[in-house]
Amino acid sequence: MAEFTQERLGTLNAAYARCIDNDEVEAWPAFFEERCLYVVNTAENHAAGMEAGVIYADTRAMLQDRVSALRDANVYERHRYRHIVGLPFVLGIQDGEASVETPFLVVRIMREGATEVFASGRYLDRVVEGEDGQLRFARRLAICDSRNIDTLLAIPL
Repeated sequence: MAEFTQERLGTLNAAYARCIDNDEVEAWPAFFEERCLYVVNTAENHAAGMEAGVIYADTRAMLQDRVSALRDANVYERHRYRHIVGLPFVLGIQDGEASVETPFLVVRIMREGATEVFASGRYLDRVVEGEDGQLRFARRLAICDSRNIDTLLAIPL
């Protein structure tokens, strides 16, 4: 039976944020199950049941395509993120899957050095333990507090 301790969940979130913040996004899809759901949405739309979001991917392959587009196709001003992730709170565990809520704050650092709060919100996750013993996201909803999501959302939250 999987252990969903705050330490293990915190380590998962820290590794996830580190991967993105250190521009190692090619490794980002590995944090997810093959069949998964990753959505970036606003709190307002989420509360209204509008689940499509600004970013929507329902397989690891779609996440890998997003990384390929980020590296090879998208045109955007170079920038990077720094995540500040709060403590994960386990909402419940059922059928080997933990429902977890974790607050986040993301600052964006532009090439010339300007730094601004880019997004704040909460992750609503379903976390499972893989056969290899590693925790992975079966679902990660990044629910942003603001209804305004910058069009420069190229890098995953």
